[in-house]
Amino acid sequence: MNKSYPRSFSHIGITVPDLKKAVEFYEEVMGWYVIMAPSKIQKEKETAIGQMCIDVFGEDWEEFEIAHMSTSDGIGIELFSFPHGAKEKPEFNPFNTGLFHFCVQDPDIEGLTKKIVAKGGKQRMPIREYYPDEKPFKMVYVEDPFGVVFEIYSHSYELTYSSGAYQD
Repeated sequence: MNKSYPRSFSHIGITVPDLKKAVEFYEEVMGWYVIMAPSKIQKEKETAIGQMCIDVFGEDWEEFEIAHMSTSDGIGIELFSFPHGAKEKPEFNPFNTGLFHFCVQDPDIEGLTKKIVAKGGKQRMPIREYYPDEKPFKMVYVEDPFGVVFEIYSHSYELTYSSGAYQD
């Protein structure tokens, strides 16, 4: 029996150039809270975390910083900062295979967008309505101060795309 069922989302990992600034940004702007304070991970085969990181990242590193945050609905945000990694903003190229963006939800999409811009982020497009005259659902693409692109929805993913999910 190979029955499929919907898995829940656990966390997303984001690499940033400055861990302290990233934690501050996401805490102040997004309201995400720290569940594990920033700490250093060393390349060492004697510890479970060290060996796991060697398995994931290979041998070409010595240490990095990590912090764990959480959203209001328990989704984890794992922030990484590697001393030897590139520190420039990533190239935005949604046409190539790979992770393109993540999305958060806030009924005050305008207010959150303004906070992101005020704290050094960027609004990448005007706030748009998905279904003008049908549903009051809005979306916008933004980026954090480090160039990580993400989207904001005013309503849930399910309500946005479900037919008949919103009635006046």
